[in-house]
Amino acid sequence: MIDVLLALPPERLAAFMVGGLVVNFAPGADMVFATACGIQGGPKVGAAAGFGAGVGVLWHVTLAALGVSALIATHPEALTVLRWAGAGYLSWLAVKAWRAGAVGEGRGVPTPLRAFRRGVLTNVLNPKPILFVLSFLPQFVDPAAGPIWKQIVGLGLMFAFTGTLVTMGYGILAGYAGAVLARRMGAVNKLAAVLFAGLAAKLVLD
Repeated sequence: MIDVLLALPPERLAAFMVGGLVVNFAPGADMVFATACGIQGGPKVGAAAGFGAGVGVLWHVTLAALGVSALIATHPEALTVLRWAGAGYLSWLAVKAWRAGAVGEGRGVPTPLRAFRRGVLTNVLNPKPILFVLSFLPQFVDPAAGPIWKQIVGLGLMFAFTGTLVTMGYGILAGYAGAVLARRMGAVNKLAAVLFAGLAAKLVLD
């Protein structure tokens, strides 16, 4: 896999890394999710949510390498089902966070493992990465560098790795911010609920 990536023109690989980092740092669904989890449960929960979201990206990279993403993208009804399933799941998380009460009461605050699972599921149920992977990664492949599917997997792993680190960073920072807020007020879970609900609405309306 590494030999295939090293066979790519250096300027193309550098352009991919820069473009990938720009996308990673731009506010998106993964960042909002990790931030909400960090605010609600603290730095460890935020980091776990970001890690789960990063693992979820690997699902879309695998689908792209197998050609499944292209098949799904040609069937709008499949994307619609995924979008509504993801929105429903995020709405459920919003309701749980809203009912959790003040931070420190221990009700409704996710464990790191639960945040990780939620991060994976939230990303898997988001149809946007399917189209993103299809449109972004192929721009940087080179037929002369080796099998296309290996290049897609290699580039996808690089993108997922950097994205995971960035998203975990967002979750950790939000966790510390949430801890500060928790000592002064009991509305942190409400804020997390609003973020989850906004993410669900964005998924439906986009």
